[in-house]
Amino acid sequence: MKVVLLSVGKTDEDFYVRAIEMFKKRLSHYIPFELDFVPDVKNRKNLSEKEQKQLEGEAILNRIQPGDHVVLLDDKGKQYSSMEFSAFIEKRSHSVPKRLVFVVGGPYGFADQVYDRANEKLSLSRMTFTHQMVRLVFVEQLYRAMTILNGEPYHHE
Repeated sequence: MKVVLLSVGKTDEDFYVRAIEMFKKRLSHYIPFELDFVPDVKNRKNLSEKEQKQLEGEAILNRIQPGDHVVLLDDKGKQYSSMEFSAFIEKRSHSVPKRLVFVVGGPYGFADQVYDRANEKLSLSRMTFTHQMVRLVFVEQLYRAMTILNGEPYHHE
């Protein structure tokens, strides 16, 4: 199984880029992992919230393959502790044949067609984070999950 983090917009703050790359490199010892980006919608200021979500949704769906197990990172999703998230990853590793795709939406969330395609929703926190921070928190938690599953001392109870 390959894990993909699909996100609207690129990470442009250098310190986030460096931190994400560090965890991406660490993850390569455990699991195939890929970052994929959907470009920000052009002329956003001239679009309604609904139009922007629609265009982002089409771009997201174009990146999703048949057979992908899609998990939206959404504030209305299920919340897990780090231990529970590691169990979630382990369970999916036995049931998802090819790609487990986590999706970070745009500033207004997801279009209805993306919700319709999703298999699950997961929330990283009840708090609001920037999209760049969400990417970093996600890759760190995925790395933490892999160390938990491998019995390594990165995570402490």
